[in-house]
Amino acid sequence: MTINCRGRLIDLKIPKVMGILNFTPDSFYDGGKYKSELAVLKQVEKMLVEGATFIDLGAYSSRPGADDISEAEELKRIVPITKAILQSFPNVILSIDSFRSNVIKACVDCGAAIANDISGGQLDPQMMPTVADLGIPYIIMHMKGTPQTMKNFCDYENLIEEVVYYFSERMVLAKSHGIKDIILDPGFGFSKNTKQNFELLNHLDFLNNLDQPILMGASRKSMIYKTLNTSADRALNGTTVINSIGLMKGANILRVHDVKEAIEAVNLYTKMCI
Repeated sequence: MTINCRGRLIDLKIPKVMGILNFTPDSFYDGGKYKSELAVLKQVEKMLVEGATFIDLGAYSSRPGADDISEAEELKRIVPITKAILQSFPNVILSIDSFRSNVIKACVDCGAAIANDISGGQLDPQMMPTVADLGIPYIIMHMKGTPQTMKNFCDYENLIEEVVYYFSERMVLAKSHGIKDIILDPGFGFSKNTKQNFELLNHLDFLNNLDQPILMGASRKSMIYKTLNTSADRALNGTTVINSIGLMKGANILRVHDVKEAIEAVNLYTKMCI
């Protein structure tokens, strides 16, 4: 199971780690941490040294109820940082977390290699044609509504069936546009309450039937810290536990704030599988 990132084939049979780098003022965990280019570059270096295969850049906060920002503002935030990172780390594989096709294209033109779309093309009809033209892998996440409204869309008759149907439909559409490498993100915390998040985790292995790589993004989310009656900044141990369960359920990529601990989880998991 491989994906082609600008000519580099990445084998996902051994799970990989994607480091999260948000430079928004209002992200739920790391909002406002990286206010300067130097701070961003230091964090990128840290994550790469710790073993991250991918770095996921986000300039639009998708936490529940986050403020909407314009496309122009998102581009203003993310393009200079993308250029700076690739100038300092030319071999890094950058994923761009955006549901706007123009943002994806601008960053790929700078050297980014993956599109990470929380809307699966639902919020921008040009997203899939753009990703196909760019020839990059496409991460499709499950979400209903928008970051501003998704809390109102947590009603399901059968959560797992609906998620699988959503991905099946999105995959057919993506392939019809010519997208070759598709990664599925079940969207922990997006239009799902805590109980539903754990149901999704329990049945994560069912998504393996879709025969696409699975990305798991539960790092420090409320399903963890609310269950443990703690806070996001104290949810690292819980995150590692949830990531370990995800690996055993078939996750191919762990999208995390804390790369070192995720790499340790992957190493221990793969040792068990040898």
